[in-house]
Amino acid sequence: MFTLSQEKLVLLGASITTEEIKQQPDLWAETFDLYTEKSKEIEEFFLKLSTKHNRVRVIFTGAGTSAYVGETILPYLKETCDEKQWELHSIPTTTLVSNPNQFLKADIPTLLVSFARSGNSPESVGAVKLAEQIITDLYKLTITCAKDGQLAKQSVSDQKSFLLLMPELSNDQGFAMTGSYTCMTLTALLTFDTLAIEGKSTIVKMIRKMGESVIQRETVIQEIIDRDFNRIIYLGSGCFEGLAREAQLKILELTAGKIVTAFDSPMGFRHGPKSFMDENSVVFVFVSNHPYTRQYDLDLLKEIKQDNIAVNVCAIEVEGETNYDGNKFVFDSEFQTVPDAYLALPFLMIGQIVSLLASVKVGNTPDTPSPTGTVNRVVKGVNIYEYE
Repeated sequence: MFTLSQEKLVLLGASITTEEIKQQPDLWAETFDLYTEKSKEIEEFFLKLSTKHNRVRVIFTGAGTSAYVGETILPYLKETCDEKQWELHSIPTTTLVSNPNQFLKADIPTLLVSFARSGNSPESVGAVKLAEQIITDLYKLTITCAKDGQLAKQSVSDQKSFLLLMPELSNDQGFAMTGSYTCMTLTALLTFDTLAIEGKSTIVKMIRKMGESVIQRETVIQEIIDRDFNRIIYLGSGCFEGLAREAQLKILELTAGKIVTAFDSPMGFRHGPKSFMDENSVVFVFVSNHPYTRQYDLDLLKEIKQDNIAVNVCAIEVEGETNYDGNKFVFDSEFQTVPDAYLALPFLMIGQIVSLLASVKVGNTPDTPSPTGTVNRVVKGVNIYEYE
């Protein structure tokens, strides 16, 4: 897809999505620059919160793919942040809006971190409104791709809010969120990670290199897509469980459900969900860089390979001391030091390309994958009710 002419991509209905997947490594560099420009202001914002409150509840929230940003970063940040100061949660706006009484507490100082591509989804706007109504001491951090969206506009006029805008080109014009997800994920990691800025710079350079190599190796992914299958399963531990959920959503969206999907953790997969796997299945396992977690990922890969049921079992991994001996999309050992949460970005690009190629394979148009209009780029038809 990345070597096809613009004319050919337009005929396939894939020109927008293809370009938006391809440009991500460059957007990550721009995202890092935007972060460094705001780093002092970010530090001051958090210093005010920590000085005023002994402990602050932090809720990462969003709808759909935007919610999976929080699910992806949460395990890593729980490991690296001081949870005596910051109590971290990931709760979708779709859950907050329908069940605010269960998650929003009036007497607990709260930082609501909203992830949003457009900033106009009814649930995203509704979640902020409910939080303002219920929580006595509320602070807001809005990470969004659209400067003209409702969330961005509201943040500008609110003294207890902080706005972080993503690169302009991350505001995907295609149906599926691609660069919007990876840029918001990267921004959240850079913002909350306690790592020194020099270390963050090194990591961004490494994941950019990895992302570029994914584009260059599209044919490896095409060989998998050329197999005969109708099910795809994504498995990942820790940060990669949220990543697996996002990767499987891309398949559902871009194929309009013509390829069915499942996701789980490698450990959880054995407890029932493994029955989803049949001879028409492709299984991808995101392999952790953490040596302890990696053991469980590799055990599950070996087990599925020995089952000899799925048409293809593929590891997505960085070359380490121990590795899967079957089919794999592998990165050089120089990337062993990249934490899983950051590794999720180039790993997801593989999933995005799988979805793109699968969409074309089933005769769908990736840029406009829902011919019936059942789902939309910005969700429609949602009633937000008054909360008493």
